[in-house]
Amino acid sequence: MVVIGPRKSAAVRIGFMGVANKFAGILSPLVFTALMLQGIDRYSDANLQMMSQTQRAVAFDQLANRLVVPYIVMAVVLVFLSAMIKFSPLPELNTDNDEGVFATRTERTSVLQFPQLVLGAIALFFYVGVEVMAGDTIGLYGKSLGISFFGKLTSYTMAFMVIGYLVGIVTIPRIIKQETALVISAVLGLVFSAGVLLSSTGSTGISNSLLGWIGVSSIPNSVMFVALLGFANAMVWPTIWPLALDGLGKFTKIGSAILIMAIAGGATIPPLYGVLSDSHSPQGSYWILLPCYVAILLYAVWGHKIQSWKSERTTDLETSPLAAGHR
Repeated sequence: MVVIGPRKSAAVRIGFMGVANKFAGILSPLVFTALMLQGIDRYSDANLQMMSQTQRAVAFDQLANRLVVPYIVMAVVLVFLSAMIKFSPLPELNTDNDEGVFATRTERTSVLQFPQLVLGAIALFFYVGVEVMAGDTIGLYGKSLGISFFGKLTSYTMAFMVIGYLVGIVTIPRIIKQETALVISAVLGLVFSAGVLLSSTGSTGISNSLLGWIGVSSIPNSVMFVALLGFANAMVWPTIWPLALDGLGKFTKIGSAILIMAIAGGATIPPLYGVLSDSHSPQGSYWILLPCYVAILLYAVWGHKIQSWKSERTTDLETSPLAAGHR
């Protein structure tokens, strides 16, 4: 998606993919809640204690069997999508001549010689961590505050992500550049993270103002800020990719593989939040978001501009005819 069109609008193309992705993210918790949590009161601790051992075993089997149909459906859909990809006439993309902004003075021999890629992968590691946190921890956080419909809270975060994608699609690159959109996203992430930490867990004024007019159930301000992180996060992935891959040329494909591995952040940072939440407080432990957004902001302001691990002056001296003669 980055290389099939102009780099300056790559975030828009990825944004369209994100809209489809996050619409699924909105619908899936609702479907899951309808399939899995309907009549869940029958399986409460109090009711289970009143059952005999045989009755409890039957109840647990009934609850477990609710997972069977959804996973069968997912398996069928994945097989269908695999067949579509297998037989689709997708052409190989030639990226060998793609020099982008970072046209190299000398032939580079390793993908790790591109700072914008390495630093971009680090930024993506932190980004995926905070994105997963915003979507996956909001339900448990809401439950800890006594919200009865906690299973649907992920849909709040996903809905704000869709709004963020749509704003990005409309404004990039007509109004703002991809780099600017990344800076704005990182700053909003810091602001909303501070809102999670400092706002009330009892008042629902923010959600009433933003969502009350469409009849959406209100949630505490602190939880609302977790949902708003979806808006801040929306354009981070679409904007880092074109910046990180710019000028990689023949290394574009392996560079993409390195960026994809950065999703390990989603398997690292949320569990760390879980440990902190168990040992301290669910709200206070959201401080872990702050250094992640700082890392994203540093890449947006500084990291994506670095052309070489060496200073510009050193590079000029090494590539000058005089230096070459001495060598």
